[in-house]
Amino acid sequence: MTQTASTTSARADDERDRFTSLDPRTGEVVGDHPVAGEDDVREAVRLARDAAGFWAGLGFDGRRARLDAWRKLLVKRLDELQQLISAETGKSADDARTELALVIDHLHWASRRAAKVLGRRKVSPGVLMYNHSATLEYRPLGVVGVIGPWNYPAFTPMGSIAYALAAGNAVVFKPSELTPGVGAYLAASFAEVVPEFPVFQVVTGFGDTGAALCRSGVDKIAFTGSTPTGKKVMAECAASLTPVLVECGGKDPLIVAEDADVRAAAEGAVWGGIFNSGQTCAGVERVYVAEAVYDEFIALVTEKAAKLRPGGEPTADFGPITMPKQVEVIQSHVADALERGGRAVVGGLESIRPPYVEPVVLVDVPEDSAAVTEETFGPTLVVNRVANADEAVRRANAVSYGLGATVFSRNRGEELAARLRCGMVSINSVLAYASMPGLPFGGVGDSGFGRIHGEDGLREFTYAHSVARKRFGALLNPMTYDRGSRTIRHVLRLVRLLHGR
Repeated sequence: MTQTASTTSARADDERDRFTSLDPRTGEVVGDHPVAGEDDVREAVRLARDAAGFWAGLGFDGRRARLDAWRKLLVKRLDELQQLISAETGKSADDARTELALVIDHLHWASRRAAKVLGRRKVSPGVLMYNHSATLEYRPLGVVGVIGPWNYPAFTPMGSIAYALAAGNAVVFKPSELTPGVGAYLAASFAEVVPEFPVFQVVTGFGDTGAALCRSGVDKIAFTGSTPTGKKVMAECAASLTPVLVECGGKDPLIVAEDADVRAAAEGAVWGGIFNSGQTCAGVERVYVAEAVYDEFIALVTEKAAKLRPGGEPTADFGPITMPKQVEVIQSHVADALERGGRAVVGGLESIRPPYVEPVVLVDVPEDSAAVTEETFGPTLVVNRVANADEAVRRANAVSYGLGATVFSRNRGEELAARLRCGMVSINSVLAYASMPGLPFGGVGDSGFGRIHGEDGLREFTYAHSVARKRFGALLNPMTYDRGSRTIRHVLRLVRLLHGR
């Protein structure tokens, strides 16, 4: 989602040198933070440049020891960090705990796997270059800038931060203006185990701070947010040819095939669409159900969703909408769906009472309505009947987004997943791929490009460094002006023999 917040959620004083983060449940001040200007950001990057040399110099083993120490420190302080996440986002205690469990698991995977994925390895030189040896390694870029979102203020940016650090980079992180305290907490805890240099820094502020980071001379920007904001980030970075990783929103479908476990599918749809107040880029927003199981599915979803209630207490099923202006988007999508013939089987416009939105389940919604084509980012589900799973795939692929998807089918899961235009698919579960550190996370189309997590996520923050070394002279050497025509003829004869059959 967008990095620019309403001033009702994050307000700066007249000089715009400080701003406060607020608890969306109560409006109370959570913390006070500086607004980093252009000079502040450039100074942070300058310091990071010096720190990057120290950090890269530790090598894989040295970095792993520090990252492991950081992980253990975060585990000791899970309750403290959970309370801060809940305060700045309003999410329930269990949603925040789930987020932190994933943070720890991914941090452990990145530090443990970096050496094997990125370290120097031998590469076959091929038959034509038999007299050479070849090696390949992946070297850190230097300084990576990370611009993070507010919906998962620890897990999502750590998908870039942890992997960039494990790869040997220094990091400058600009958290959302709605959740600056979480970013500051992560950086401060890291500094306790790496006190020598500012390897991981945070610059807080608003959209201008993020733009300054794009212009600061970092070696790469990793951005998570809305598609329009992602385009602005790309434009800022284009002037300096700064490479970008862009993870934008989604309108992720869930397909219920004729042979699905309908009860499991209904449970997955409700959880995937409602948890974290529906504020999940890869959460379930559209559901396509085969006609043969539609009535049973709707009955189960209605029963389950109607029981859920938002609230500000730690034990609530889910919390408020974190960004106030997002309520207007949710309201407009629900209103458009109803005006165009859709029906609400759970909730409706009356369910929207800022800052809370109760579950809304819509059916019979036209496929060209905003509730189907645009990211809603709220606790809503659009459930539409289709003739069969094949039609569901066609409808799932009809939007411009392509982040993730879910398929429930006993016998056709792999087949249907292979036909979906998106970066990730879960079969008979929801969002499983995000919980697996070894799988890359990212999308296509309006959902962005590049990958976090997994081996791809480690390589995303490196550049390939290839070395070819001559070991002895070759009988045929076409790489010289002394080669003669016979040499070329012999080389071509060899090529025909090896590759022409």
